[in-house]
Amino acid sequence: MSIKIKDVCTEKFQPIIEKMGYELVEVFYGKQKDGMNLIFYIDSPNGITIDDCEKVHRMIDPILDDLNPTNDSPYILSVSSLGIDRPLKSGRDFDRNIGKEIEVTLFAKINGKKNYKGVLLSHDEKFFTIDNKEIQQFEKDKVAHVAPVIKF
Repeated sequence: MSIKIKDVCTEKFQPIIEKMGYELVEVFYGKQKDGMNLIFYIDSPNGITIDDCEKVHRMIDPILDDLNPTNDSPYILSVSSLGIDRPLKSGRDFDRNIGKEIEVTLFAKINGKKNYKGVLLSHDEKFFTIDNKEIQQFEKDKVAHVAPVIKF
């Protein structure tokens, strides 16, 4: 059921959120400490502020009431940013990070290691390639987590 709610919300709200100038990165529906949560994660080339989240929240809240994706089950609605260290999941995420340093965590070790760091060189639907003093290619299905390296 939660996948259906996620899919229905993504399909309905992606064009609305894009028309507002934002990218709908992900929709999450699931149980957290405070009960069931429906979270819309958004992004934009200029980053996301609390005002951006509030603007999107106000736009989608009445539409959600009419859509009723949870069939009257209570939930907490949130609109949020994944932050500057958000994981790379979509092709757009990988595109945005070409030429930047990323961290890679694998499900299983390759050459005795599960963690790698390097500059993202390229990607396609199944693979991505980094340069960490040698060129390494990873299969996306075998990767647990990919995120940009944040330096302050």
